[in-house]
Amino acid sequence: MGPFAVADGPLIDTISPMQIKTIAIIGAGTMGRGIAYASALGGYTTVLEDVSDSMLAKATAWIRESLDEGVQRGNLDAAARDAALARITTSQVVDEAIRDAELIIEAVPEELEMKLELFTIFDKFAKPNAIFASNTSSLSISDFSDIVLHRERCIGMRFFNPVPEMKSVEIIRTPYTSDEAVTACVAVATRMGKETVIVNEAPGFNYPDQNK
Repeated sequence: MGPFAVADGPLIDTISPMQIKTIAIIGAGTMGRGIAYASALGGYTTVLEDVSDSMLAKATAWIRESLDEGVQRGNLDAAARDAALARITTSQVVDEAIRDAELIIEAVPEELEMKLELFTIFDKFAKPNAIFASNTSSLSISDFSDIVLHRERCIGMRFFNPVPEMKSVEIIRTPYTSDEAVTACVAVATRMGKETVIVNEAPGFNYPDQNK
């Protein structure tokens, strides 16, 4: 097993949009912290996970600064900022971070073995019906989701950097992704204030790895 810490937990029909209340984001790099910002501001209970305590500290400081900037510019009121901050918790253990999440979004570096390990953990420890999403920009989702028992729950959610400013999110459907998973992820992105484009999975995405 690689660098991800896990504890013990249970094994894992797809979540409907109305059922998604908690989102876990795995990886607190550039993209992960941006997704956590959008998730919390969108009203979701948000768990941001990273094995690095310093990375989590930097991520939470960045989120707070970004929200403060929004207040200073008049784009956000102080109450909304405080509510968003209250929705965010952090974790250094993957299975604990995902335990209560209906949607899990991985935003780790573009390394196939790392993503394979994560999806194995998701499959073992996530709650029943949870959706597994990847922010990958260069790998085929099918290459690391074929180890999952229910591949219909696996999907791509590609955010763009900087997440607070970029309005588009690509919803990437694999040959196995269910319509319900697509609908749920579109609803989540919309609630985050994003516009969605649904695309079918294709190899060789031409975007740099921004998850670091």
